[in-house]
Amino acid sequence: MNNNYKGDLLRKLTLTGATMIVAGSMIGSGIFRKPATMAEQLMSPELLLIVWIAAGLITLVGALINAEIAGMIDATGGQYIYFKKMYGDFTAYMYGWSVLSVIQTGSQAAIAYVFAEYLNSYLQISGLSDSWAGFQVYMPFVGMINPFAEFGTKSIAIIVTLLLTGVNYIGVFFGGIVQTIVTFVKIGSILLLSALIFILGDGTVANFSNGFSMPAENASNIISLFGLALAGAFWAYDGWNNVTFVSGEVKNPQRNVPLALVYGTLIVIAVYVFINMAFLYVLPIDQMKDSDLVARSAAEKIFGMAGGTVISIAVIISAFGALNGSILSTARVQFAMSRQGMFFESLGRVHPKFSTPHISLLVQGIWSAVLVLSGSFDTISDYVIFAAWLFYMLGAAGIFVLRKKMPDTPRPYKVWGYPYLPALFVVFSFLFLVNTLVSDTENAMMGLMLILSGLPFYYYIKYRNRKNSEKED
Repeated sequence: MNNNYKGDLLRKLTLTGATMIVAGSMIGSGIFRKPATMAEQLMSPELLLIVWIAAGLITLVGALINAEIAGMIDATGGQYIYFKKMYGDFTAYMYGWSVLSVIQTGSQAAIAYVFAEYLNSYLQISGLSDSWAGFQVYMPFVGMINPFAEFGTKSIAIIVTLLLTGVNYIGVFFGGIVQTIVTFVKIGSILLLSALIFILGDGTVANFSNGFSMPAENASNIISLFGLALAGAFWAYDGWNNVTFVSGEVKNPQRNVPLALVYGTLIVIAVYVFINMAFLYVLPIDQMKDSDLVARSAAEKIFGMAGGTVISIAVIISAFGALNGSILSTARVQFAMSRQGMFFESLGRVHPKFSTPHISLLVQGIWSAVLVLSGSFDTISDYVIFAAWLFYMLGAAGIFVLRKKMPDTPRPYKVWGYPYLPALFVVFSFLFLVNTLVSDTENAMMGLMLILSGLPFYYYIKYRNRKNSEKED
């Protein structure tokens, strides 16, 4: 471990703040964008609700597994530290690199993109000239990328990313307050919208069922389509593990981090199932599939055109909160890597006044802004999910490793159903990844390439550490 650092991070996050990081990081843009795509893939309201419930329960299993690990290992950096204990330096480094290169920064880019889409519908910031907008870059196995297309929207996304990076630069306590307030507001607005749809909407519960009837082409490819629909739901649920990254800044972390994982995930499952039932109440499945912004369409059933404005505000608030939660927590991974001597030393510094990992925050913010240029919301979110679930699988498998390597370490919480539940999670994750690789090859390859891009840096850092060690000897 590198000891050439001054200062440390402060424990200022309460159980409420930690729970709001879990829920707030999950509830972002996905719930407003993915239901229509999932409806088109499944064409069955029963299957749609089953996917949302199944994805939520699978996510809860992942959270429960992480709750055991978080209870026994208290350290800022979360899953990076867990992987180091489980598998050693290489896997831990590849995870930490992937968080910076694609998993969390790509997630931030996608969330910021949706925030910008809605805000720009009011600001109407125009893009660049056709010659710039048409500029393309070819990536092997991925295809063409248009970095300057829709640049008006992308510029807003970049600005909000850098703005929230600045908010968290000046203190985790302030960032935590922003997170808690925004999360309460957006959960309240989603629940209020859902309640108003049921109370005022001219709908019917008959829309909840069509006897699992679907077009022949969907039925013949149901396994692949069910997997793709799960990927959409997993995007909406993603971010549940962000709180583990800041466990070193949570009060009484052995108790509060596991509780935050469970409470936050259960809150989001309830919210997502409730709002999807509200959508179906006023929008039959064949109407839902044709609405890119299903929440807006549902609101317009009650409020007319003014409903679009209400939903736009809700999405802007929701995306803002999710982006803040991700920025607040994720920078701690690179910070922990640096403190362990596994990344560039500057990223492990703590600001002398604000007690935040300021260099790590800045690097993360700049790279997230670059990823905004790489594609649209759907393309970015798809390659993020593939990369994320690769490490969710490895993390769940690691619980078996830790039970053998650290049998006597106190565990305030032990995952229910061990070893069967974690084993089922690992098997499911593997099958999900295979289905994604086959059904969505280009985006899966983009995620894989960003992961593998960290290999040269790993070998450089190992070489640097070996040379430093020889000098000390």
